Amino acid sequence: MKIGFNAPTAGALAAPDALLKIVTEAEAMGFDYATISDHVVIPKDIAARYPYTDSGEFPAGARLERHEQLIETAWLAAKTKTIGLVLSVMVVPHRPAVLAAKQLATIDILSGGRLAVGIGAGWMREEFEALQTEPFDERGAVTDEYIAAFKELWTSDDPTFAGKYVRFSNIDFTPKPVQRPHPPIWVGGESGPALRRTAKMGDIWYPIQANPAFPMDSLTRLKGGIEKLRGMVVKAGRAADAVGVVIRVPATGASVPTKAGDGERRMWSGGDAEVIQDIRDLKALGVQSCDFGFPGTTPDEVLGHMKRFVDTIASKV
Repeated sequence: MKIGFNAPTAGALAAPDALLKIVTEAEAMGFDYATISDHVVIPKDIAARYPYTDSGEFPAGARLERHEQLIETAWLAAKTKTIGLVLSVMVVPHRPAVLAAKQLATIDILSGGRLAVGIGAGWMREEFEALQTEPFDERGAVTDEYIAAFKELWTSDDPTFAGKYVRFSNIDFTPKPVQRPHPPIWVGGESGPALRRTAKMGDIWYPIQANPAFPMDSLTRLKGGIEKLRGMVVKAGRAADAVGVVIRVPATGASVPTKAGDGERRMWSGGDAEVIQDIRDLKALGVQSCDFGFPGTTPDEVLGHMKRFVDTIASKV
């Protein structure tokens, strides 16, 4: 089981010295990967419903100054040696397809093949409008087409594509990514469209267990989600085990309610022993990795929580 953590992209902890300290010391502790989130701008007025709170409100704590995801990821690649770098997740329609494919290939090359491309279709209409993207209501189709274009650019010696949103031919796209056939695609999301996208073109399904509309807060619910995915993967013409699973953990410990919506124990609630058992249960289900957020207002506070996690939980699993 690989263990990841959320690297700061916003606020005081994302200042260069603070960010560098957190990520390099996490690498030294043995964390397998860092996740980097994605917002280009935060509109002042947001009517769009945020998927991961019961109220639908975008958290006030997320309305902070922040870095651009891909540039931060490239900077971290230059400052580290072994730790994986996971986009968690890149909102695919926010960037032109050919440019994004080139940026991602470059990061993979310069990092020595440490990039995982977590992807999502996005949820914030106002951010799409500020970035002047393809229409927000077509974001699912745009995401699918952009990913298909990425793969063509990353794998073909003579890349050619003729879609509704992307068209190119007679171009040279080199060098190719280090990872072959391409950096792994981790598909974020828990909805039907996200599962279909995963089954069709993903290498990893990457759900968050905190989506009220598609809850997977108990082990039984999560098992059901994985079984549903396996069936969809087979229906898409792929082997049932062609897609791996990685879990993004919303929270652990005393702040997590003890009961899930189906009446069973909510995963990640309780103390260290319960969290250790949750990780073991995930491993038994075939889950490859899980990643966590660690609290703190200073690098030392965050790293203290990470060190405790390594000593009391990660070392046991």
